[in-house]
Amino acid sequence: MGLHHSELPPEILATLRRGAVIPAHPLALDASRSLDPRRQRALTRYYLDAGSGGLAVGVHTTQFAIRETGLYKPVLEAAAREAADWANRPAVMVAGVAGRTAQAVGEAQLARDLGYHAVLVSMGAMRGASGDELIEHCKAVAAEMPIIGFYMQTAVGGIELDASFWQRFSSIDNAVAIKVAPFNRYRTLDVMRGIVAAGAEERITLYTGNDDHIVADLITPFDIPRARHSDETVRMRFRGGLLGHWSVWTRKAVELLDRIHAAVEVGGPVPADLMALDARVTDCNAAFFDVANNFHGCIAGCHEVLRRQGLLEGIWCLDPEEGLSPGQAAEIDRIYAAHPDLADDDFVAANRERWLS
Repeated sequence: MGLHHSELPPEILATLRRGAVIPAHPLALDASRSLDPRRQRALTRYYLDAGSGGLAVGVHTTQFAIRETGLYKPVLEAAAREAADWANRPAVMVAGVAGRTAQAVGEAQLARDLGYHAVLVSMGAMRGASGDELIEHCKAVAAEMPIIGFYMQTAVGGIELDASFWQRFSSIDNAVAIKVAPFNRYRTLDVMRGIVAAGAEERITLYTGNDDHIVADLITPFDIPRARHSDETVRMRFRGGLLGHWSVWTRKAVELLDRIHAAVEVGGPVPADLMALDARVTDCNAAFFDVANNFHGCIAGCHEVLRRQGLLEGIWCLDPEEGLSPGQAAEIDRIYAAHPDLADDDFVAANRERWLS
């Protein structure tokens, strides 16, 4: 048996619960589509120096195909080593696990051995499985180490999961958080209803993965009735974000989350200019994630921002068919012109050579 949530290092659990910026770590490749260790390392250093509270590695943004190309272990290892060596503070290390149960359990064991704290469970490979089978899958992974649930949007391979699934998931005692990313308000509420029905709101921390509504998720109080005929409501909040969007302009994301935490802790009305950032951040996301083409260029779009900043050499993905969609580069140009205050190019320029050293 691995670490249970109560045995997560106290400072790691505290960071996770308070809410952190956890970027989904991209994959740095060279022109031959092989791993570029220097630039991979530079990305990790960038996220840590930007103030991220953790890193998510081996997730959708890292490209699920790292498993077929023998890169899963080297990429996880590199990020864990760099996080330990570079930062003078503990970072919440999250590893993505995928595939059917035997594969997911094996990946969780590897992540645990490499010093990761929790695993984000992607269940796309379990499509067609029953609710019981999905819960057994999660329990098998949770027997190895703490788990973070993942409600992934269907456009990129997620499965629809109802409130009763999330109630059962939230009852797994080694579940510590849920990344809510269906890009859908109704399904987002289903997750919360499930957590509250399980009475798990103190134990499960909500992380937004809804890249279409990042700021709104983080500033909104969600009042969820405890039961059908109950007067009791539970106020739920998203505490942080585990986001592909936050793999770029990360320094500004950290500043944004700090502002949101400060506003929420004070209580009272949230400033209108903070609320207004929701639409602006979503506008940026439309370009990065290639919404016009059903997210086809979502990974390449993040790569393109990092390439423009000089952190990546190119936008290569493991799949040669994966790249920017027609018009996507022009959309990113538009975003840079429209929202210059949301970009962290100055921060990157000031530190890039050090990160690449």
